[in-house]
Amino acid sequence: MFIMLGAVLLVAAALAFVKITQFRKGMAMMQAMQPPPAAVTTVVVQQEVWQPTARAVGSLKAVNGVAVSTDLPGIVAEIAFQSGAEVNKGDLLLKLDSQQEQAQLRSAEARRDLAKQNLDRQKELVASGAVSQSNLDSADSLYRQAVAAVDEARVLIARKNITAPFAGRLGIRQVDLGQYLNVGAPIVQLESIDPIHVEFAVPQQNLAQVSVGKKLRLKAAGLNGEEFTGEVTAVESRLDAATRNVMIQGTAANNAGKLRPGMFVEVEVFLPEQEVVTVPASAISYAPYGDSVFVVKDGKTVEQQFVKLGAMRGDKITVLTGLKAGDEVVSSGVFKLRNGVPVQVNNSVQPGNNTNPNPPNT
Repeated sequence: MFIMLGAVLLVAAALAFVKITQFRKGMAMMQAMQPPPAAVTTVVVQQEVWQPTARAVGSLKAVNGVAVSTDLPGIVAEIAFQSGAEVNKGDLLLKLDSQQEQAQLRSAEARRDLAKQNLDRQKELVASGAVSQSNLDSADSLYRQAVAAVDEARVLIARKNITAPFAGRLGIRQVDLGQYLNVGAPIVQLESIDPIHVEFAVPQQNLAQVSVGKKLRLKAAGLNGEEFTGEVTAVESRLDAATRNVMIQGTAANNAGKLRPGMFVEVEVFLPEQEVVTVPASAISYAPYGDSVFVVKDGKTVEQQFVKLGAMRGDKITVLTGLKAGDEVVSSGVFKLRNGVPVQVNNSVQPGNNTNPNPPNT
């Protein structure tokens, strides 16, 4: 019995020794194993000069815009314009019937001529001593009244001819030939659109940055992304008490007439240039506890670096703190990295890193 028990214990000890030896070898092998380096692309952090902008939504307004109307009633006798035409200052737009005024003018001219003959006759009589000076004064007064009556009749006729008060583009005609017009009835809209004004509001904290003379860039929907340039020409003297915004007026060239009053436009005000540090947006690892990038150390391992981000433009984003020009950061593959892991850099294919990207099929 003792011999059998000894043999069993000996076999059990031998088996335990073999298993412990195998387990220790496995642990040593696992500790010796290293994960393969992660394949990443990198980019060197650059310092660039950016022109920051203040963005707003504005509305276009004509430099001069008016609904052409008449200050005298009358019947439309002639229409001298086409809807949508370009006109110059003083061009005839419409004539009201002035037959009665023409007759009054002829009557006033006849009275003037008679008053002139009477004045000349009184001058001869005064010179010969036949009449007193008071008769000459009365004749002169009557003559001047007759001249004034002629001028008044001519002005009345001229007011029956409606002309363009300034150069611009006409809208759609709102009257017809033979129509009776009351005082103030609209005839056609006239807008001076080259140059054209843009009005937009900026918050109080940006007031010091947006001053007269700052350059503008405008974009309007429906114009295939075409850009228009201008500058700030006026700043409202007070802020809106409800919104604490201040109204800004800019002026932009509109040679082709593509911008129309009433359009909504995207406005960018160019602010002073500043030097910034930029990285591709794909290099940022976003997290609730803070945004970070992975900086390559000695070309072999990475170190996580928390950063504070600024403005974004295209594929690039500015880094306010945490990086400096010359640092090499991982630009793709950041989702599979952690602090201190080895990496293998392969820059044969790079992600986008352009401030004005133009991807296909857009």
